[in-house]
Amino acid sequence: MTTTQRITPFLWFNGTAEEAMNFYVSIFRNSKVLSVSPHGVTFELDGQKFMALNGGPEFHFTPAISFFVNCGTQEEIDELWDKLSAGGEKGRCGWLKDKYGLSWQIIPSVLGRLIGNKNVMKAMMQMDKLDIKKLKDAAG
Repeated sequence: MTTTQRITPFLWFNGTAEEAMNFYVSIFRNSKVLSVSPHGVTFELDGQKFMALNGGPEFHFTPAISFFVNCGTQEEIDELWDKLSAGGEKGRCGWLKDKYGLSWQIIPSVLGRLIGNKNVMKAMMQMDKLDIKKLKDAAG
């Protein structure tokens, strides 16, 4: 039985929807362009469908909405952090803003079971890109 994705993130760009789509598709595995039109694009990132519109300068991204990316290894964190933050802004606790202004959280999957430890939270608050070994060391 095939399931259809009911909720699709819809992103508003100021004339850079196709450029942004190509950037994201080049970074994430299992990603592809689904359609391109003069006004927008549809694509998949790691199997998640997205739509993007060339809507104009009226609206901008804010950190109030971000994409949370679960990472299994430090290598994956390092790669995604470096690629997505290129031309953008690096923030604290695994957060970054890409060159299009979209916010991402690049998070190790192990954090879910470590975060209850106050030492882990303290260590994480000191980091920009998250470091799995340092988080585990902080947990004791």
